Amino acid sequence: MTISWLQAAILGLFACLCSNSCMAGQAVGNYTIGRPLVGGLVCGIILGNLQLGIACGVAMQLVYIALVTPGGTVSADVRAISYIGIPLAMVAITSQGLSPLGGSAANLAKSVGTLVGTIGTVLFYAVAMLNLVWQSFGWKDVHNGKLDKLTAVNFGWPWVSHAIFSFLPTMLLTYYGSTAVTALRTALPMDGIAMKTLFTVGGMLPCVGIAILLRQIIGRAVDFVPFLVGFTLAASLHLNLVSVTVVSLLFAVIMYEIEMTKAQVSDKGAVASGPDDEEEDI
Repeated sequence: MTISWLQAAILGLFACLCSNSCMAGQAVGNYTIGRPLVGGLVCGIILGNLQLGIACGVAMQLVYIALVTPGGTVSADVRAISYIGIPLAMVAITSQGLSPLGGSAANLAKSVGTLVGTIGTVLFYAVAMLNLVWQSFGWKDVHNGKLDKLTAVNFGWPWVSHAIFSFLPTMLLTYYGSTAVTALRTALPMDGIAMKTLFTVGGMLPCVGIAILLRQIIGRAVDFVPFLVGFTLAASLHLNLVSVTVVSLLFAVIMYEIEMTKAQVSDKGAVASGPDDEEEDI
């Protein structure tokens, strides 16, 4: 598989769409097409291998399933993972002749995505630094009373930042990176130590994403029970994601009804005991 200049340019455009809030917005851009799960679908359509693109997106999404950016801090840029990591992973998997749905392909995709995530972090902060320059222009306009020029600060100059640090890097890395990844096929054979290391590390990376997710949702030991229900159903009954979601929804409705019943009983008990308490106080 090779990536043409046109395909690389389209990938760069999508990288801008999901990183520039004045283009596709945060909801559609950053939190939808910027996620690896959706980015894999987009990359599969652009590169003409839908199955492989979705498989790479699913594998990378598992690693970053609970990634958040509190206060603007970014440990890994999922937008770069989606539109740089996934295309390069697709090229690497194809050049190695791996099955798109195999475990080795998924592990290789995770390793490539993690490496690219670090590059994306540098590009993210580069955009933020250049945007500070545009903000300085805006403050000067505010002090001079030229409020009509603030539109350019919010919706004009940021395009320059993302064109330099989103569009161009994505286009160049995907075009030239695909050639480099293909060349590694002869330098790094499948049975070599380097490739085995990549597969091993890639197989362990989902543990990081699941651990981050558990850290956010588990407050008590009993919270592990509903979390493990989905894995148990999938492993024992071989249910797909839709079926597990429906079963989980049924359990959620039952738990909601139980909690509401408890709340109503406690409210009635409080009302019934109210007059007696007042008489005892008197």
